Amino acid sequence: MSDHETGGMPSDEDLSLPKATVTKMIAELLPNDITCAKETRDLVIECCVEFIHLISSEANEICEQESKKTIAPEHIISALKRLGFESFTAEVESVLKDHKQQQKDRERKVSKLEQSGLTEEELAAQQEALFAQSREKFRTTTQQ
Repeated sequence: MSDHETGGMPSDEDLSLPKATVTKMIAELLPNDITCAKETRDLVIECCVEFIHLISSEANEICEQESKKTIAPEHIISALKRLGFESFTAEVESVLKDHKQQQKDRERKVSKLEQSGLTEEELAAQQEALFAQSREKFRTTTQQ
């Protein structure tokens, strides 16, 4: 049993990215007449995992230096800059901004329960009435 299965931290061998997702991303980036060998895809996955490990380790160090216990997006951006990937930061900041906006939009949406203006009991009664109608309709069509 691996550490991951027992609740411990996964080993580096357990860490990976979904092969189908990476294959799709590679295919979208390559011209139609170019294919990617499985070994190449696996190498790309290993490089991505190593990159993520590098950035997260650096972000963790920054986080510890600030006496924080949670890595924040700002720590990732600082890690990218420290490691010489400053050219990535504009895109990361843009994606972060979009993500924050999506989170705000999601929080603003009112659930269907709240939007209906009915209590849970009233909704349950309506649901039961619909089930009863459906059962009756089913009985009449099977008797014919």
